[in-house]
Amino acid sequence: MDMNATEAQQKIETLRQELEQYSYEYHTLDTPSVSDYEYDKKMQELISLEEEYPDLQTPDSPSQRVGGKPLDAFEKVQHDIPMLSLGNAFNDEELRDFDRRVKNGTDTDVNYVCELKIDGLAVSLKYEDGVFVRGATRGDGTTGEDITKNLRTIRNIPLRLQEPATVEVRGEAYMPKRSFLALNEVKEANGDEPFANPRNAAAGSLRQLDPKIAAKRNLDIFLYGIGVWENDTSESHSERLEKMQALGLKTNPEWKKCNDMEEVIDYVHSWVERRPDLDYEIDGIVIKVDNLDQQEDLGFTAKSPRWATAYKFPAEEAVTKLTEIELSVGRTGAVTPTAILEPVKVAGTTVQRASLHNEDLIKEKDIRIGDTVIIKKAGDIIPEVVRVLEDQRTGEEEPYRMPEECPECGSNLVRLDEEVALRCINPNCPAQLREGLIHFVSRNAMDIEGLGEKVIAQLFQENLIHNIADLYKLKREELLELDRMGEKSVDNLLNAIEASKENSLERLLFGLGVRYVGSKAASTLAQHFEHMDALVQADAPALEAIPEIGSKMADSIASYFDKEQVIQLVEELKQLGLNMEYKGAKKSDQPADSPFIDKTIVLTGKMEQYSRSEMKKIVEELGGKVTGSVSKKTDLLIAGEDAGSKYTKASDLGIEIWDEEQFRNALS
Repeated sequence: MDMNATEAQQKIETLRQELEQYSYEYHTLDTPSVSDYEYDKKMQELISLEEEYPDLQTPDSPSQRVGGKPLDAFEKVQHDIPMLSLGNAFNDEELRDFDRRVKNGTDTDVNYVCELKIDGLAVSLKYEDGVFVRGATRGDGTTGEDITKNLRTIRNIPLRLQEPATVEVRGEAYMPKRSFLALNEVKEANGDEPFANPRNAAAGSLRQLDPKIAAKRNLDIFLYGIGVWENDTSESHSERLEKMQALGLKTNPEWKKCNDMEEVIDYVHSWVERRPDLDYEIDGIVIKVDNLDQQEDLGFTAKSPRWATAYKFPAEEAVTKLTEIELSVGRTGAVTPTAILEPVKVAGTTVQRASLHNEDLIKEKDIRIGDTVIIKKAGDIIPEVVRVLEDQRTGEEEPYRMPEECPECGSNLVRLDEEVALRCINPNCPAQLREGLIHFVSRNAMDIEGLGEKVIAQLFQENLIHNIADLYKLKREELLELDRMGEKSVDNLLNAIEASKENSLERLLFGLGVRYVGSKAASTLAQHFEHMDALVQADAPALEAIPEIGSKMADSIASYFDKEQVIQLVEELKQLGLNMEYKGAKKSDQPADSPFIDKTIVLTGKMEQYSRSEMKKIVEELGGKVTGSVSKKTDLLIAGEDAGSKYTKASDLGIEIWDEEQFRNALS
């Protein structure tokens, strides 16, 4: 139709509003008001108008669900609040243990909310003033990948909320069973390898660089939680679920509020039987403490919240034959036996290998080469041998004995400190060096993109690297001689290696692979000592005096840095230009008179001068800890306009309350 720009803009706005309402009615309320034909007709009219007037196209337009231009790569996204994993429970008694731990950590009655654990890809959706602006994968929990364009293709994700809320929500993107079957039919017809299960298909679809591919995969989503929600007045998780639904966000309708753990266990048992009836895959039940103040009181461990757990359904089992036992040597020298199996399908994937953990387990289960065994996937992920079917033995099965020498270097294997595992203690064992390098370049450590296991193995095979320092001595002409290493790949790899030199100290420390030192402990040590030299000189008592560093870890760290070859490696890395300093907020930079040092602070209400994230950053740099809800442990509430229930609760508890002006005065 002929119209001017003003008329086109009005028509476009009308079409967008109508299409969003139709989509909300169809996908969220399950009460469609128009036919598919009418919806498609209006969508095509919108697309045509936006093509004619490209300046009027916006990211939140329903037309963007069909997929935009392909991406070159996914950008990294830092989560404002980490997306932590959950602890697991595998039976009723472990659920009751969780209940006891919760009750020991709070002094009031506890209610729980149970939700189906969707087997998909965890994602974060960010809305500003009600408009969807960014979507990201969970990644390592702290850093994910920006997959906004692909998430826009999921019709159950509203591009504009029912209210202008600024909120970050979390959920699980998944592929319905019908979509999975249809996709695999097409792949098989084209002669392609089908996806093993809907979870892999969903993850693969959302990590396509071309959003048009994701748009064709008919993905779906359930939202289950909040990362950050400005001005939220909710007092319980169940209230938040209802508010999310009212905003137009799709939550799973099968959640239930339970008064005690026995009611939770009944809910869990009911879904063990009903699981196959769903149109999507679930692998368990998530149980959360309902009251948000109780959640705050219970807090978190380094990896997971203390107020939630995931009950994992009993693993699917299968029968196969164990044909051989292979050995592998890890970066700490531990020798791990692995069962080689005749291929068998378990929980949607073909399994050919299963960990046997150690020699004691092999003896305990009397596992022999040639045995018929039952295997399962622990947590539906890791294959393991459950037991041997002794009645199927023929007499030809061979008992297995662990060797006395390292399968990689021939050194004697030993047991340290009455450990179960056998270890190779040769520091120059090629397997340990190789595995140590794979750990050093991994995402949570030095994060050197392009240096995967195959490339590391290739560099070892060609004698181009023998230790960590050698990575920083690689030459372009050497790399170009390798198979499958073109000029662009080599340049990207060398650039990534060079960029890693600027990493903060905690990444280097974690990458070195000191025994018992995980990523969180590495951050604690880096923040405390601030420079590698100070850490190297610390003895065990000085290390043990640091909160969160126990005696076992302290002894391990002191012993590690007491070795001459480690001192030489650190000096060599310095000479090669690697950063040895902590780049985060340092305690030495925090003014001694900071009003926030060691205080727990809650931010609420609308601020005029600062965004919530800016204020949080300032407080943390000055030694404070910012949490999401008011409790007895809160030291200070900083309140803006429309502070709501958090202000009321802080007043009732006698907690100190500041306005924004007092915050500004404290900074000056």
